[in-house]
Amino acid sequence: MFSERTSWRLSPNRFAQAIEEVRATGATILDLSASNPTRVGLEYDGVAILKALGSPQSLDYDPQAKGLLSARQAVSTYYREAHGIPDFNPERIVLTTSTSEGYSHVFRLLCNAGDELLVPKPSYPLFEFLADLQDVTLVGYPLIYDHGWQIDLHSMERAITRKAKAVVLVHPNNPTGSYVHTEELETLNVFCRGHGLALIVDEVFLDYRLDDSASPSFAGNKDVVTFTLSGLSKISALPQMKVGWILTGGPESDVRTAVDRLDVIADTYLSMNAPIQWALPALLQQRHDIQRQLRERIKQNLSELDRQLAARSSCQRLCVEGGWYAVLRVPVTGSDEDLAVALVREKSVIVHPGHFYDFPSDGYLVLSLIPRPAEFAAGLSRVLESVEA
Repeated sequence: MFSERTSWRLSPNRFAQAIEEVRATGATILDLSASNPTRVGLEYDGVAILKALGSPQSLDYDPQAKGLLSARQAVSTYYREAHGIPDFNPERIVLTTSTSEGYSHVFRLLCNAGDELLVPKPSYPLFEFLADLQDVTLVGYPLIYDHGWQIDLHSMERAITRKAKAVVLVHPNNPTGSYVHTEELETLNVFCRGHGLALIVDEVFLDYRLDDSASPSFAGNKDVVTFTLSGLSKISALPQMKVGWILTGGPESDVRTAVDRLDVIADTYLSMNAPIQWALPALLQQRHDIQRQLRERIKQNLSELDRQLAARSSCQRLCVEGGWYAVLRVPVTGSDEDLAVALVREKSVIVHPGHFYDFPSDGYLVLSLIPRPAEFAAGLSRVLESVEA
């Protein structure tokens, strides 16, 4: 009765079962995997946010496939102010209810059933579900670590087939926190032009660089067709508001065709709700204060991680340039899942095992850098004590 594309294993894995069982005992769990910014003690301007949702214009139904022009103009303004991209044409912006929906639209635009997309490994596990739902095949290309992360371009060249349609980039990557550097971008553009591929670039964490150096948005890339995805979930730390977007850039003739087809796809699914579109300019302005708080939190927790690691010899933190996560290299005494389950059961601490993100081997734990500092410090101490023991 049911499709093969949804034949996922739906029963909880050992890690999820361990969390449920420990929580059932009433024990307090320190969650070092926390990714929900609304539940880590940040201070939001609740009055301004709720006021923005009360526009009387929301009572009028004005369906526009790409989204209301005023909302798309607000996105264009954000890219000018935050990333120095002057006046990105709102007609090349499509609003979606999430970055996930943006991926879905772009996958549908580019791929027939069975076509291939090149995706980074390690990276966020959501890609597998999105690909299944769109009948797309994922082909991994590795990120390699040598005093910092970099794309293995030689492996990418070997992975290409005639069915390949696009290269997916996460900028900065989740969970490695590594940006695509300028020299890599130039090589990627040559690679994509040579093979007739598009770029699909997830920039949800772009604003969270740990130093003051520039990290240009791919929205300004004009060499190949480039779909840049982002949204309020990370930019303004408002995942519950469900606002994402696709920016289409590249050679003019290809962009026109892509935008025309995306318009039809978006129109088929209808535009997002009116209140959130009218509120978007105000919600984007919320990014200034909330990003300040998050950057301070990330730097504080990263400093605490380095402080505790300085007293330990068996673990190391891998280089991170931005985003909300850090990767911890730990001794291999078993599988990462075994270690993560043991930390839950014995120490009441949640961390993600590396295999969740397709790390190539055991010996990796992924920590969120946005939990409350006291919780992060206490949980980290338990993790390091357990690993050393």
